[in-house]
Parts: sequence; structure tokens; C-alpha cells
Amino acid sequence: MRQAFHEITVSTRGKGLFAFTPQVRDWVRACGIREGLLTLFIRHTSASLLIQENYDPTVQGDLERFFSRLVPEGDPIYAHVLEGMDDMPAHVRAALTQTHLSIPVADGAPRLGTWQGIYVFEHRRGAQQRSIALHLIGE
Repeated sequence: MRQAFHEITVSTRGKGLFAFTPQVRDWVRACGIREGLLTLFIRHTSASLLIQENYDPTVQGDLERFFSRLVPEGDPIYAHVLEGMDDMPAHVRAALTQTHLSIPVADGAPRLGTWQGIYVFEHRRGAQQRSIALHLIGE
């Protein structure tokens, strides 16, 4: 059994989904591990990870609009406002989604579906640098 570790930085430009599937595929291929399990973990509390449709970009916009309605900014229920009006809603959004993903690897590639891509789901308004830790275990 072999293991490999890596970190990817994804630059975001405000709220929305930011794809980084090609970087993941390239790294998995370079590792030389043919069969195994890939774990991705975002090292932040105001962004999350999603596997989502990568064909029609309206899906990504619809998700952002849905979450904006579900978890609005400026709600008086929030006490945590020191980092801005978008910060506490970003933490709630991250709690409702995922901070880690597990993806099987076969034939040296992540086994994503035809229309699936891997995304950072940015929940803050401003540009950010998001770090994602990758761990691949297998043979």
C-alpha cells in the first residue's frame, strides 16, 4: 500500500463555485497509484468542497442563488460580525455542505461521473486563496 500527499491552492473571486478538477486529475496521474481512495480536505471554515455538474454553468449560478436565499447576509440572528457581514453566513453555508470529499481512484484516475467536476464553493464575497489537502492511498 502506498500513500501520497499534496496541497492545491485555488484562487477564488468571491461567492461561487471554482473548478479544480484538472489539477486533481493531473496530480493523481503523476502519483502512479492505479487503484485506491482519494481524500480532499479544504483547510478553511468559510468555504467548502462540492462534486457538481460541470457541463451547464447555470447549475452553479442556481446553487449560489439558492444558498444566498437559504443563508442570507445581514440576518440579525448572527452575533459574529467582526470579520464582516458575509462571514457568519459563510460559516453556516460551510456547515451545511462539505469540508472533505472521498473519491475512488481506478486506472490511475478519479472515478468521477461524466458530468461531475470538483469545486471549491466559496462563501465569502472577497477574493480568497483556498488550500485543499489531498491524500491518496492505494496501489
